[in-house]
Amino acid sequence: MKYEPWKALTASDQTRRAYQEALVRADSEISSLLQIDTECGAEDCRFDADSSLAGVPFSVKDNIAVRGFQFSCGSNILKGLTAPYTAAAVQRLLDIGALPVAKTNMDEFGMGSATENSAFQMTRNPWDTGRVPGGSSGGSAASVAAGLVPFSLGSDTGGSVRQPAAFCGIYGLKPTYGRISRYGLAAYASSLETVGLLSGDIDLLQEVFAAVSGRDSGDQTSNSIAPLNRPEENTPVAAVLSGMEGVTPEIAQGCRQAAEAMRSLGWEVKEASLPSLKYAVSAYYTIAMAEASANLARYTGIRYGYRSSRAVSQEELVRKTRNEAFGREVKLRILLGTHVLRSGFQDQYYIKAQKIRTRIRGEFDQIFSQADMILMPVFPVQAFEAASGMTPLQQKIADRFTLTANMAGIPALAFPAGLQDGLPAGMQLLGPAGSDELLMHYARCLQEVLPKDPLPLRLDPREVLHG
Repeated sequence: MKYEPWKALTASDQTRRAYQEALVRADSEISSLLQIDTECGAEDCRFDADSSLAGVPFSVKDNIAVRGFQFSCGSNILKGLTAPYTAAAVQRLLDIGALPVAKTNMDEFGMGSATENSAFQMTRNPWDTGRVPGGSSGGSAASVAAGLVPFSLGSDTGGSVRQPAAFCGIYGLKPTYGRISRYGLAAYASSLETVGLLSGDIDLLQEVFAAVSGRDSGDQTSNSIAPLNRPEENTPVAAVLSGMEGVTPEIAQGCRQAAEAMRSLGWEVKEASLPSLKYAVSAYYTIAMAEASANLARYTGIRYGYRSSRAVSQEELVRKTRNEAFGREVKLRILLGTHVLRSGFQDQYYIKAQKIRTRIRGEFDQIFSQADMILMPVFPVQAFEAASGMTPLQQKIADRFTLTANMAGIPALAFPAGLQDGLPAGMQLLGPAGSDELLMHYARCLQEVLPKDPLPLRLDPREVLHG
């Protein structure tokens, strides 16, 4: 019965139309959705599937392909493009009857931490519309926190699922690299990014993960890694990251509260350090920008997407198309990535960054030899004010707690740890490769002892049906 109100919204043409109208109204204040269409995916959806998710609606970040929906990546260079195929993760949900009903707003090509870099609109945090929802999956997180959908698909390259989940007070999973196919995810930094999941319900999050994970022939980096298990009789051991200078008192308090919750469950709690954390931001952005410069080279204005009308040669067409259609942050990252890959600079920047990445993996392995999980903040601050809360440079530096999981390829789960001064103060659990299910189990245990704060819902499926 848990999902019955949601299933009723998608049960017929009439209820889907009512749901679409309700989505438009409910989203008017937060602008989390770029396209709303409750009918578009219906022809590919198996409503009669024998699954608890059959008929359950969800939203999809606009850098993940869904046939018939737009596929803009939050950029003018792909404005108006309609996806001709469906991403593997979405297709697996369609096959068990879940229905995509909207595409969500995002920072252009996933480059940002506030959903302020979208070419189309600025998304607001449902808890406080004067604040950002986080990014780059801010539209996905806001749509879940506001109750527009029960879950959403996003992408996480350096924290882009977990940080907005923390800002919006919901769960956000960055899976082990390779456990969810990236087929149909627009490439930004291929060795770092994953499709991620967001939901306000940990049980639903785990159901969705079970549905979408697994080997896919369309993505050669995907795998069927066996879930990591631990003996039931062993007491869980949690390592709390030390040396968290620069976090606000509210975030520090949220971390202490989560650690105390672990102790109340009888878990062992110890401290651990990541000595290479101080190098992580510069190493991460060197790698991410280098990969972005290669991946975004495909946007030329020749085959698809925006095309400049002011060019008189092919070379000028490519240059003008990119200059006119790419946003400032995307241009910056492409230029820096191209610079670090230049002949003579690779050893100085890119190769050195990869060595730091290897060192970070080794430090995680050392911690996980003595602990089952790591507890740390998601972001040094809570949701900041829109437009002027943090500069782009400050946002990049603040990514230090999330991007290490992407560099190591390990799973990380953001979870609600209670409110501080009326705003969510989300924390995250990190575990060794393959421990995705274990992290969700630990989060389920923690939700029993942590404060349960209601989400700022703007849509009630029962009211849509009967009102």
